[in-house]
Amino acid sequence: MDKDLFELGLSKRKSTLGSEYVEKNLSEADDFNLDFQRQMTEWCWGFGWGDETIDEKTRSMMNLTMIAALGKMHEWELHCRGALNNGVSKDEIKSIIHTIAIYCGVPQGVECFRIARSVLESEGKL
Repeated sequence: MDKDLFELGLSKRKSTLGSEYVEKNLSEADDFNLDFQRQMTEWCWGFGWGDETIDEKTRSMMNLTMIAALGKMHEWELHCRGALNNGVSKDEIKSIIHTIAIYCGVPQGVECFRIARSVLESEGKL
């Protein structure tokens, strides 16, 4: 494990998803999934999100579209919250969902709007 990359990843992960969420995931990790949590933090968040070529806001916008295309809606909800933390506005989320509906299908857009509404309401932005 690259400790510096892990620490960078941990910082990026916490700033996007929230410290409480990340700490809970790490504290609940056990011998079955701890290695995955560490590697994902190092590789995805350290190597991927740590590359400053693309800023966090843009990366969040990209993630929303890619995760929607994969149909991983639990992760989409998590990253919708993260996108708000990274400065993505309600109107930008709406436009992202329009694009998702065009390229991934209207039912996927409907599902994204349903989840986004719940997230925006819980964050006091709707």
